[in-house]
Amino acid sequence: MANIKSAKKRVLVAQRNHDRNVMVKSEIKTALKKVLTLAKEGSSEVGAALSHAYKLCDKAVSKGVLHKNTAARKKSRLTLAVKKLQAQ
Repeated sequence: MANIKSAKKRVLVAQRNHDRNVMVKSEIKTALKKVLTLAKEGSSEVGAALSHAYKLCDKAVSKGVLHKNTAARKKSRLTLAVKKLQAQ
């Protein structure tokens, strides 16, 4: 651990940000999995779950947790997977 007070503070802030980022990414992964399981079941709630997943991705971009291209890729792949599952 650092000796300087400001360096100690930066370590604490970095840890807090890391914990937040991990939580947000985990929430996104859970939402994506939920959409896919609903699509496999053929549930009518897929649209709402998909909208929620989009919202989480967009919010992560605005908070700086995800890069905008990463969020766009996740949303695109999710949409393609849902359409593929619904076509079956």
